[in-house]
Amino acid sequence: MEDREKKIEEIKRDFPIFQSGRFFYLDNAATTQKPHCVMEAMKQYYETENANPLRGLYELSLKATEAYERARVSVQKFLNAKSPEEIIFVRNASEGLNLVAQSYGRAFLKEGDEVLITIMEHHSNLIPWQQVAKEKGAKLTFLEPNEEGLITLESFKQALNDKVKIVAMAEVSNVLGNRQDIETFVKLTHEKNAIFVCDGAQSVPHRKVDVQEMDVDFLAFSGHKVYGPMGIGAVYGKKELLEKMPPFLFGGEMIEYVTKEDATWAELPHKFEAGTVNVGGAVGLAAAIHYVEKLGFSFIEEREKELSVYLMEGMREIPHVHILGSEKGENHHGIMTFTVDGVHPHDIAEIMDSHKVCIRAGHHCAQPLMKFLGTPSTSRVSLGLYNTKEDVDAFLATLKTIRGAMGYGE
Repeated sequence: MEDREKKIEEIKRDFPIFQSGRFFYLDNAATTQKPHCVMEAMKQYYETENANPLRGLYELSLKATEAYERARVSVQKFLNAKSPEEIIFVRNASEGLNLVAQSYGRAFLKEGDEVLITIMEHHSNLIPWQQVAKEKGAKLTFLEPNEEGLITLESFKQALNDKVKIVAMAEVSNVLGNRQDIETFVKLTHEKNAIFVCDGAQSVPHRKVDVQEMDVDFLAFSGHKVYGPMGIGAVYGKKELLEKMPPFLFGGEMIEYVTKEDATWAELPHKFEAGTVNVGGAVGLAAAIHYVEKLGFSFIEEREKELSVYLMEGMREIPHVHILGSEKGENHHGIMTFTVDGVHPHDIAEIMDSHKVCIRAGHHCAQPLMKFLGTPSTSRVSLGLYNTKEDVDAFLATLKTIRGAMGYGE
């Protein structure tokens, strides 16, 4: 691990925030820090190419348009989509999932249809389907995981009846960290002539996601979780589905022609990108993608697996600490959610903060899962590509003191 630690220390120097002071950042499932190249790319765009794209015929506007479309191609290649037209820029995964639910769901769901999701979904992949199902008279059906946090093949097959028209599922849980067998579930979904919507917010930053290989119909992710800026994300959708869907938002560049009585829509992908778009964010996302690809996902996955195992082993040695989900560190994909007997998660986070350790506490936007697990809230530590053994050691050292700090003793 020592040689890898040296390389990670070098990587960490690419991130300016870690030069600003000494702290241990372990809240990467919420958002990641940004490398210098992302900030520099955005700075260069705003200093040399900034204009309203897609509208002006002057040179600066054309440069802005080119920068925006280059970023789209970067995302297309990153996800291995067939065409740039299949990439829709949005603010984040939440907006992307809302787009799919409000556009595809409202257009094609009918009374009596079913939407199949899991009890583990982030609210962003639950509430949009909940609300559309209510509106259309459809039924929202929940799959429950086993003790490992996995949806079993048997339970999936049992729930996947002929009434199911949409399956929506996160590839990696933001609470349990486990990865579902998406490829198998997609194949079964398509055999029932239903579509599969994947929440890739927690998988895209950690593993190579190939939408053609997975054969998902839609996938959404956030740029800020993959070392890019906030306010930019993307939805992948199969072209044949996107072409049939009505726009989600109206105005600006999403129109082709407007009269007082009606309007026609622009071609893909602009049909779904109303108003002035976030070119600077798209440029920053493209820079983040290039940075991650330069490191390579084989390196990132191996490193995060190694550190997850180290983290799990350290936590299991501490009395009164209970880890949710799998007992194997390698199954957590850098996300470890836990409780400590007698100590509220908010107190855990505050004590951690007093030791410069940054973790998350709360229901993690997954309240139905919390209820299923029998706990109102938990604490979560989550790893990124720049985290070191020193970061984990600082967390573990503080975790050992938690009950003592609350007056419980050892």
